[in-house]
Amino acid sequence: MRTTDFSAAPPQGQATAMFIGATRYSGPLAMWHTIRTWGPMIRQMKRMSGYRWHTVYYQFPFTLGTIAFFADQDAMLKFARSRHHRELMCWLTDSGDARHATAGFIRLFTAQPHGYSNGEWRAEDGSMSHMPTWTPLSTEVTGPSVHRS
Repeated sequence: MRTTDFSAAPPQGQATAMFIGATRYSGPLAMWHTIRTWGPMIRQMKRMSGYRWHTVYYQFPFTLGTIAFFADQDAMLKFARSRHHRELMCWLTDSGDARHATAGFIRLFTAQPHGYSNGEWRAEDGSMSHMPTWTPLSTEVTGPSVHRS
């Protein structure tokens, strides 16, 4: 059901800020350097106020990425300024060439106040039910019925 109360949701469901990013490293040695420094950075991130959850992904041959959730945008931006993250980003990009990385991106997202929850993750009543109509698209006044006639 549609809700603005995510207090019963898991940590990533309670977050209002998310980033997704990736770095394409120049080769295995550059990746190895990052893997060695990754642990302290992740430990620091997990200890920070506002951290909610993260996962790491890999794309062949030399790309590592992160998806991370924070309580709010300030918590996310504080992590970006943290010592270990700053050192890693400077090492990757300060030379101005592709010695350590050949590409990278970070996208920042902010959650809308409303969303959907069901069952034990629903704060209001724990019901496992659906909405009678879909949320309208930007071109619609009302959404279509969930059940087809």
